[in-house]
Amino acid sequence: MPPDSAAPNSDANHDGWRTLLRFLPYLWPRENKALRVRIVIACVFILASTGTQLLLPYLLRWAVDAMGATGPKLIQLAMWTVLGYAAGRLLQTSFDNLRNIVFERVGQDATRALAENVFGQLHRLSLRFHLSRRTGEITKTIERGTKSIDTMLYFMLFNIAPTVLQLAIVAVIFYVNFGPGLVAATATAIVAYIWVTRTITEWRTKLRQQMNRLDGQALDRAVDSLLNYETVKYFGAEAREQERYASATRAYAEAAVKSENSLGFLNIAQAVVTNLLMAGALAWTVWGWYRGEYTAGQLVFVQTYLTQLFRPLDMLGMVYRTIRQGLIDMAEMFRLIDTQVEVPDRPSAPALAIREPSVTFENVVFGYEPDRTILKGLSFHVPAGHNVALVGPSGAGKSTIARLLFRFYDPLEGRILIDGQDIREVTQASLRAAIGIVPQDSVLFNDTIGYNIAYGRDGAGIADVEAAARGAALMPLIERLPQRFDTEVGERGLKLSGGEKQRVAIARTLVKNPPILMLDEATSALDTRTEKDILGTLQRVSRDRTTLSIAHRLSTIAGSDRILVLNEGRLVESASHGELLAQRGLYAEMWARQASEAEDLDEAAE
Repeated sequence: MPPDSAAPNSDANHDGWRTLLRFLPYLWPRENKALRVRIVIACVFILASTGTQLLLPYLLRWAVDAMGATGPKLIQLAMWTVLGYAAGRLLQTSFDNLRNIVFERVGQDATRALAENVFGQLHRLSLRFHLSRRTGEITKTIERGTKSIDTMLYFMLFNIAPTVLQLAIVAVIFYVNFGPGLVAATATAIVAYIWVTRTITEWRTKLRQQMNRLDGQALDRAVDSLLNYETVKYFGAEAREQERYASATRAYAEAAVKSENSLGFLNIAQAVVTNLLMAGALAWTVWGWYRGEYTAGQLVFVQTYLTQLFRPLDMLGMVYRTIRQGLIDMAEMFRLIDTQVEVPDRPSAPALAIREPSVTFENVVFGYEPDRTILKGLSFHVPAGHNVALVGPSGAGKSTIARLLFRFYDPLEGRILIDGQDIREVTQASLRAAIGIVPQDSVLFNDTIGYNIAYGRDGAGIADVEAAARGAALMPLIERLPQRFDTEVGERGLKLSGGEKQRVAIARTLVKNPPILMLDEATSALDTRTEKDILGTLQRVSRDRTTLSIAHRLSTIAGSDRILVLNEGRLVESASHGELLAQRGLYAEMWARQASEAEDLDEAAE
């Protein structure tokens, strides 16, 4: 079973044309006609802005030439051309901003769609993927990737396309007014500019990749340290955590310095190319004026056109760098999207249909790694409506059974059946809707108690929440809180005690009201009195359901219909509590050991 992996390889290198091709559908969303209309309108404004910009040098040329002569009509011409030039600049600015206003929704919608796709994909990936990846790095990847698409849409449509159009028109204008020499010089300078920009930017790309990696590493260390705040305090490790984070930030700062310095070298090289062209073109025009071929207005004409060209060319350098860096950021996000789902639904898989909620394991073999088998041909059957417990030493595979039943993984061999249906043949959504779990480590959302309880079922009302809280013996706590169900539980529920968190998890499962219950050490964090209350509630709730209980304290499952004893991934004993004690096997040994420990604790308490 190959693990989920987002590592890049030669066949999945999105950093280039493949990433660009995957990006293009966001530039022209086929499913949304309104957005396509907006793009067309934005393109009309682009053409209007470009046309206005190309007219401005002519107005300045006419004004300067008119000022070189005398007469009232020439003065009027010069005045009108100057006013027309100012009006043209105003129109160009207006067209550019109207273009931005029209296009803004397109960019935001593309960012939203991509972010939703990535978020959905992350929830489709297997538990193995999430156990092997760092949350901080994934968060940073999504943040950079989603921000890149809006920037790239803007630059590709509003900078690259108008620049190419403007270069072509200016080449024609220069050819008509000055002949092929200036056109050739301009073309040579542009080619040189693009080559310099691309060459240095490729070098800077490696620095950018290193910066991304170090940035993600610093964020990950910060998130990891803050999530484990209590552990840091327990071991007095504040200084160690500070140095660990500081080492990552220092490495990032060094990489950032190199990247910014390389940007300075790039800007200097670009300035050399553009100013050589400006100097040559202006000198050529002055020489032509000296020979009587050109007017003074044509000097302004050439200077204005070249300045207009330099502006998008300067932007083109920045645009290329931004797009190149955006491709890197988006490539990482596309790798997340392309990560193979380890546990997919079968095509056209039906929903799980439960009439008799029985659970069957048939010769199940499973291991998280190929060389480490956890379950070794495990077989057992839980009849509908029965309460069956799973016990055994640590590492026997009890929690693995719960993960397989929820289909976080698929067995390497064998089958898992619910009501006679192979769970690999039905949809995972319907499978998980039929099973409720109270895990040993109950992690809560950073929201209210009411929200965490209602999370068990979409659409649960306040009456459902209160009934579940009462069934989980949670109401005494709720009634003591000033905000009752609106009380915030803190990140991962850290404002609650371990027992309180577990009771919230039990209430959440009661809200779900599933036909199959999985209790994974459901009362392990509770005191003896509360444990008895919860066990009574769970016994009432499980009467008409199929219940699998994973337990370490054997006293909590002594009343189960059947107890399955696991050892090293195999079923070694299966009977009721009394029958297992009579067999004097592994279960009887575990029972005797726990009874002895309980007596020692009672004696110590006395």
